[in-house]
Amino acid sequence: DAVAKDLRPIYTAVNAEQAAVRLQDFADKWTGKYPAAVKLWRNAWSEFVPFLDYDVEIRTIICTTNAIESLNARYRRAVRARGHFPNDAAALKCLYLVTRSLDPRVRDGHDGSSGGRQP
Repeated sequence: DAVAKDLRPIYTAVNAEQAAVRLQDFADKWTGKYPAAVKLWRNAWSEFVPFLDYDVEIRTIICTTNAIESLNARYRRAVRARGHFPNDAAALKCLYLVTRSLDPRVRDGHDGSSGGRQP
C-alpha cells in the first residue's frame, strides 16, 4: 500500500525533527486524497513523538509486539464467535483459518495453489 509505504519514513525517523519533515512530505503528497489521515497524524503528534526517543531496535520490537497482539486479538475474536469446539483439532483448524485469512495472497479462500494436489 502506497500510503503505508509513505508513512514508514515518519516512524523510522532518527528524531522528532526528521519525523516532522517526513510528516510534512507525507502531508504534501496525501492531503488531497486522505485529509483525515494527515489530520490524525498531526493531532496525535504529541503522543507519537516520545516513541522516537527509543532506539530503532526497540521501536522494531514494539511494532512487532503490536502485530502479535493484533493476531492474538483476532484469535480471541474467532474463538469467542465459535463458542466451543468439539475437540482440539477443531480449535486448531479455527486458528489456522484465521491465520490463513491474514495472508494477502488468499482471496475468497483460494490462493491459486493446487492445495497440495499434483496436476
